Amino acid sequence: MNETREIIANNLNNNNINPQAQQELLNWYDTITNQNYFSKNGNILIQQEGLAMGAPTSGTIAEVFLQHLEEHHLTHLSKKHSIAAYFRYVDDILLIYDSHHTNVNNIQSDFNKIHQNMKFTAEMESDNRINFLDTTIHRTPTNWVISIHRKPTFTDTIIPYTSNHPAQHKYAAARFL
Repeated sequence: MNETREIIANNLNNNNINPQAQQELLNWYDTITNQNYFSKNGNILIQQEGLAMGAPTSGTIAEVFLQHLEEHHLTHLSKKHSIAAYFRYVDDILLIYDSHHTNVNNIQSDFNKIHQNMKFTAEMESDNRINFLDTTIHRTPTNWVISIHRKPTFTDTIIPYTSNHPAQHKYAAARFL
C-alpha cells in the first residue's frame, strides 16, 4: 500500500498537478487505506495489510498498482519471451506467445519475480482450447473460434420478480436477459 501511495504521488508530481490538489488526493488515499474496517462473526476488525475486498475504491487502487507494474516490466518480459499479445482484465491474464522461443514455466517464473507479494499461476490450453473470463477460445489452424464458457456450477437461474431479493438485484439481472 505504501508503494501504491508512492506511485500515485509520483504520477501527480510528474503530471504537474498543483501541490494543494496533490496533498488532498494523498490525504484521500491515506484515509481510505488506513480506515480499513470489516466485520467478522459480529466483531469489527481492522485489516492490517492490503485492501478491503469489495470496497468501491479497492479496484481503482489495485489497478493503479498493476498498471505501474505492467509499465515497468511488460516490455522486457514480452521481448524476452516472445509474447505476441497480453490481455488483462482485473486479475486474469491471457498471454499469446511462441512456444518455440520460450515455455510457460519460464514465463511464470519471471512474472513471479516482479513483486514479492504477487503470485501468478498458469492454466494451459487443452485440445487447442482455453477458458478466459466467460469465453472459451478455440485455436484452429486458420483462426480462433470464441464461444461462451459456462462453469460446471452454472445454473442458468434468474431471480424471480416475486422473490424477497432487493429490487436493484432483480432489475440488474433483468438487464442481462
